[in-house]
Amino acid sequence: MSDSVDRRSFLQSSAVAGAGLAFLSGLPAVSAEDAKPDPNLVRLDSDIEPLVRVIEDTPRNKLLEEIGSRVKKGLPYREVLAGLLLAGVRNIQPRPNVGFKFHAVLVVNSAHQAAMAGPDKERWLPLFWALDNFKGAQATNIKESGWRMKPVDDSKVPAGRRAAFAAFTTAMDNWDVEAADVAIAGLARTATAGELFDVFAKYGSRDFRDIGHKIIYVANAFRTLEVIGWQYAEPVLRSLAFAILKHDGKNPAKEDLEADRPGRKNAERIRNAVIPGRVTDKPTPEVTKEVLKKLRTATADNMGEEVSDSINFGVMPRFIWDGLFLGAGELLMRQPGIVGLHTLTTLNAMHYCARTTSDANLRLLLTLQAASFLPMFREAMKTRGKVSDATINDLETPDDPAPVKDVNEIFTTLSKDKLSAAQKAITFLKSKPTNAKEIIDTGRLLIFLKGTDSHDYKFSSSVLEDAAYISPEWRNHFLAASLFWMKGTGSADSPLVKRTRAALA
Repeated sequence: MSDSVDRRSFLQSSAVAGAGLAFLSGLPAVSAEDAKPDPNLVRLDSDIEPLVRVIEDTPRNKLLEEIGSRVKKGLPYREVLAGLLLAGVRNIQPRPNVGFKFHAVLVVNSAHQAAMAGPDKERWLPLFWALDNFKGAQATNIKESGWRMKPVDDSKVPAGRRAAFAAFTTAMDNWDVEAADVAIAGLARTATAGELFDVFAKYGSRDFRDIGHKIIYVANAFRTLEVIGWQYAEPVLRSLAFAILKHDGKNPAKEDLEADRPGRKNAERIRNAVIPGRVTDKPTPEVTKEVLKKLRTATADNMGEEVSDSINFGVMPRFIWDGLFLGAGELLMRQPGIVGLHTLTTLNAMHYCARTTSDANLRLLLTLQAASFLPMFREAMKTRGKVSDATINDLETPDDPAPVKDVNEIFTTLSKDKLSAAQKAITFLKSKPTNAKEIIDTGRLLIFLKGTDSHDYKFSSSVLEDAAYISPEWRNHFLAASLFWMKGTGSADSPLVKRTRAALA
């Protein structure tokens, strides 16, 4: 850890706020009777149901203090993480958009990733932020529809793994919500985690709706289940199937819609591939620049075709992914906004799924879809206002740039001028390879202190993870571009930091 950022002293850096926890004695106890499942709600395991009820029923202005009290009495981190995810899938509908209020579910794994990357004493901060965020989304859901997940109709659940697989794939192909719901319940009870992952990665990446949130949910749901335990999978996977089947009125199975075309064309390319997954051991770094250049003007179909041809000719996928990551970073530079940042969070999910699956054809499909999605993001950005012509090359500094004294200079500049901060970051990174860790640690610390939105956690967890997978010759550019959606030192501190400190004191 660098001298400039003492993360270990983070929680002790200011006085504990608040007047103590005496008010907790006034909160109602949760009796065994209170914790019994509502017959009109999806059933959860008896070990986690009482905690989920506490998260659901405790008022927002008291939840952090209530959970803090329980943590001090021994409530484990993993149980809080499980309770948070299950409360989210039971109480927040991923409609009409797999986003907006549903970010309270999408962000759970991102908060967990941020927590695990920090030192022990800081790890509660992201999770407590996510608890508070859930309460805001829960209130919005109640106002909009009052939706809550109901129990599955067990009489319609297919018996056996083979029948459940057949029913689920048919339902997903036909965009049939009701049939998919009962089928995934059967599949969750009979299939392996790997089988479930592959089928969800396939369907979660097939269409460009909700700016990548479907595949983001796939990656984040499975990553969280790996931590909390597969005994909690059924309600999570029911929510996930419901989210993936979201469309805009016309049944995509019966239409030729723009959002579905790249997935259909890329699936066809894989069926016609000479040797899917054929790769040489010869490095081809020049491909990275070619991919980056083509992303600036190519259509979704062009990119799918180009990447498919490259892989069939033996190009190492690593160099293709380098180009895709740089292209996504460049899009963020051009328009640091909601669409721009989702180029990177979507790519993170696609890349995670591609490196996790053992299915070569699925891995190729995810790579082609990632390539096809970026031009669609580029076009979607045009509907959101001005798009600059910035490029990754703009981050290059003069041969003899002014030295950057420390990482704080970069993040102080970031609050005033994003491009200047990114250029300083390049200079700082070139001066010493280990400086990348200082930028990553400081960037994450500032999210802990100043993050106020789900995108702060989703974005930072994505790019700081992906930096490790990018070839060293491009890593500096990627990290510098990512600063266009990071927090500078001039951003206001999150008020939840004080509440969390007080709750855990």
